[in-house]
Amino acid sequence: GIRQGISQGISQGRQDVLIKLLTKRFGQLTPQVLGRLQKAKTAQLDAWAENFVDAQTLAQVFRKVH
Repeated sequence: GIRQGISQGISQGRQDVLIKLLTKRFGQLTPQVLGRLQKAKTAQLDAWAENFVDAQTLAQVFRKVH
């Protein structure tokens, strides 16, 4: 129970930061983008955060990196 709560809190914090960064750079996010962020697991959020650093567009943030 406690571990799950901590994990959810960490994930929520990452979502919040990524939403703030994306909004600052690209403007208001669509409900679809917000939903995608809210459903993402921690590893996916981390990948998107890394993409954010070099992204010129919102689509580049969400690209798959192999």
